[in-house]
Amino acid sequence: MLEQIMNSSNFDYLSRGLEAANLRQEVISNNIANVNTPHFKRSGVNFEELLAKELHLDDEPMKVAIVRTHDRHLPIPMHGKVHAVIEEDNTTTMRVDDNNVDIDIEMAGLAKNHMYYNAMTTQLGGYMSELRNVITSGQS
Repeated sequence: MLEQIMNSSNFDYLSRGLEAANLRQEVISNNIANVNTPHFKRSGVNFEELLAKELHLDDEPMKVAIVRTHDRHLPIPMHGKVHAVIEEDNTTTMRVDDNNVDIDIEMAGLAKNHMYYNAMTTQLGGYMSELRNVITSGQS
């Protein structure tokens, strides 16, 4: 039963979202710490776009999910679960010293990530409260 709860899609998406937010916090903090480092290139975290591809939300036409009901049926390619990826931005230069960190953009990204993290923890807390209520509802 506990394994089913931990493997549920809600718990899975929320936990991966929190991991991405945590990684994004580290990356933005590193960018801010290196705002005055010559030749430093900022990095970003890509998760939401990868998750949309995993969930097929970026497809033009909606595709029907295929279910394999027998071992002798043709196999369906599985892509696995995506996780956040750090990507370095080599396409821009903000200053003469080849650094491309814009402190205003980084601080705005930090605030946005903070709100994202808080929303994810609120959702996860609500999910866990619902589970607790279901588990304890029959007990007095």
